[in-house]
Amino acid sequence: MVTVVAPLTMSVLDDKMEAVTELGDDATEDRAGGYGPFAYLATPNAQLYRRVMKALMAEKERFTVHVRPDDIAMALAADGGERVTDDEVGEALARLAQPSWGNVLTFADSSRVTALADFYRRRMLYQLSREGEAAERALAQYDAALGSRGALQSVALEDIVVLLTALRDTVRRHADGVEVDTAVTHQNQLSLRARFVELAENAVAFMGSVQRAIDLHDADVDAFLAYKEQLIEYLERFIGDLLTRGAAITALLTEIPLDGVVFLVDTAARRESLDAAPGEADAAFKQARDRWVRQWSGLTDWFISTRERESEARLLRSRARAAIPALLAVVRTLNEHASGRTDRTNDFLTLARWFAALPSDGDRHRLWRSAFGLSPVRHLSVTSATESAWDDADLGSTTSWADAPALEISPQLRRSGSYERRGRASRVTDRSAAKKMLADQARAQAEQTAQARRRILTNGPQPLSAFGELDTDAFGLFLGLLGDGLAAMGPRADTAQIATSDGELTVTLHRIEGTREMTISTPDGDLTGPDHLVDIAPAAGVRI
Repeated sequence: MVTVVAPLTMSVLDDKMEAVTELGDDATEDRAGGYGPFAYLATPNAQLYRRVMKALMAEKERFTVHVRPDDIAMALAADGGERVTDDEVGEALARLAQPSWGNVLTFADSSRVTALADFYRRRMLYQLSREGEAAERALAQYDAALGSRGALQSVALEDIVVLLTALRDTVRRHADGVEVDTAVTHQNQLSLRARFVELAENAVAFMGSVQRAIDLHDADVDAFLAYKEQLIEYLERFIGDLLTRGAAITALLTEIPLDGVVFLVDTAARRESLDAAPGEADAAFKQARDRWVRQWSGLTDWFISTRERESEARLLRSRARAAIPALLAVVRTLNEHASGRTDRTNDFLTLARWFAALPSDGDRHRLWRSAFGLSPVRHLSVTSATESAWDDADLGSTTSWADAPALEISPQLRRSGSYERRGRASRVTDRSAAKKMLADQARAQAEQTAQARRRILTNGPQPLSAFGELDTDAFGLFLGLLGDGLAAMGPRADTAQIATSDGELTVTLHRIEGTREMTISTPDGDLTGPDHLVDIAPAAGVRI
């Protein structure tokens, strides 16, 4: 009996091993030019396959070489997913091991053979293939990237300030002829690059998540309303940190001269090329140096603006500022929807079409009165006690009627339903004095504005420094015009032309080369800044 079993056993094992070897060769050949390990994601049972692959990856991380189907079944029973049978697990493993996918390698399991019949049962051990492991790691990275909300890192800004300060001091010591530690210099640059990359990537991810929250894409409205105050406070705090530490970073970058940057780049590239293979040191040095030059340039462009482009820090600050009113607008919209308010746009468009279709102005006036109820106003008469109570309470426009003093109604009105005062009719109030006061006030304000406009007229282009001293009214008008002109010019243009809202003044602004400063004095203080050429003139046909 023994002489029969042994040759049969070895023959069966040889056949099985030969089949497994051929399967592995075919799988390698089929997967050579494609992305077969990702194919299971497009199948109906993709969720089950993904759970099996995660279980295999977990066993791989525990340094388990081979896994049996019952081990996978136990892992799936504990992962909180839908229950699966042992047959479904075995079928999933077989599909993942097929040559066209190649996520799993299979091996014959002879460790539990106790009888001749066991050799004829399909007992396999499974192991992640190299391609399957790579695909699973890529999918895990994909899930992590989608789930990451990012962050605006004030701590990273602080670390960048510390590292740049150390590098600036290193450059100064090198310029003075003092020997510096190249290892520490290289390590500071590596740390600076890591913190900067983390800051930039997290900022992009965070602003993307904020925009999705503003657009209410994949967002829970209740969750949004719950955390919006914390989000707005978070944005305001980061904007303040970016203003202060961003200015410090800009100053540190400008304090490192070009030859200092060359020294830092060469130091980092030289140390990184020390580990290059024999004969490849020069190429490794050039490659590392080019990479560090690009990274220093990117760091500088991220924090320092030029005439051609705004810095990424300024753009990030602008987006963060714009996100705050956008978030408040979303909250206002949600509150309006919750309170039942509707958009009247379609109603107004329909009314406009009705106006356009009417044949005469008289018909349009009647439609206007019908639509908007423009009829004489009738006021409810109240007692003097009610008026006095209202005056004493100093009510605001937002005061609830429940919190306001009660309205005193005449007992006769309550009893009879009508109220008519007997006796002589009240005299019409003479409001001519009040109207004259308002007219005089409007006339004085108009004359004051006209004098301020005449004061800032330039009669041709002149520098801002030529204005010298301005009174409060003229300076307020001038500052508004200057702000509109600078906003229209932007960081890239050299000239801009705007007009006031009433169309009476035209302002032309030109940038002056160099860094010349100007000062304009006012009774409230001095305005100092870069000098510009400005031309403030009345519009054509306007006399001021």
